[in-house]
Amino acid sequence: MREETRPPIIICQDVCKWYGQFQALKNVSLEVRKGEVIVIFGPSGSGKSTFIRTINRLEEHQRGSIVVDGIELNGDTHNIELIRMETGMVFQQFNLFPHLTVLENVTLAPIQVRKWSKENAEETALRLLKRVGITDQARKYPGQLSGGQQQRVAIARALAMQPKIMLFDEPTSALDPEMIKEVLDAMIELARSGMTMLVVTHEMGFARAVADRMVFFDKGQIVEIGTPTEIFNAPKEDRTRLFLSQILTH
Repeated sequence: MREETRPPIIICQDVCKWYGQFQALKNVSLEVRKGEVIVIFGPSGSGKSTFIRTINRLEEHQRGSIVVDGIELNGDTHNIELIRMETGMVFQQFNLFPHLTVLENVTLAPIQVRKWSKENAEETALRLLKRVGITDQARKYPGQLSGGQQQRVAIARALAMQPKIMLFDEPTSALDPEMIKEVLDAMIELARSGMTMLVVTHEMGFARAVADRMVFFDKGQIVEIGTPTEIFNAPKEDRTRLFLSQILTH
């Protein structure tokens, strides 16, 4: 895979974000190529989640520029809507509608936003539920599912909008350990299918398996970027080395 030949689909330059006096992001610059899988990791409060949330305007950046698939993310609500159509997002919490079945959760946005017919939306939804391994749960309600199953529904729901980019914000951190693998397996399959993915996670096994590059955040800044081999075997920065020594000894 020759990444340098693929065009960047996300271009972030000198992105800054403040909450009052606190600066959460300090001149963050990153280019993500089409089809690339980026794992973002670092200590709590380092700005990882804030950063990926700026990419679809769940958080507003105050300085710098973010361009997604050729569209600049600025105050223009039309641009924001266009970018949100292209980016699926999966959160720590599943955010499923409890009063809707799994199938209804997955078909809701394609029917309402993309104006698909119910038949088309359901056909796509069932295909996606099969892809994440839970076709047999389609008629159940979220409350009848395990956490791992609910998170896989959330992935299917995001994919139903046919996004070009998938953003994951610590998708396994709210799960019991035995449920983590089933969610990671669904994400690994997605990564290998060629989807552009930005994943905030502490799951280093996932990073080793599928990341093209890893980005280490600390104190609102990117400290180091490298391939999994570079990051795990020969990190350049002392801060990266220290963090990895703490999380890999668990």
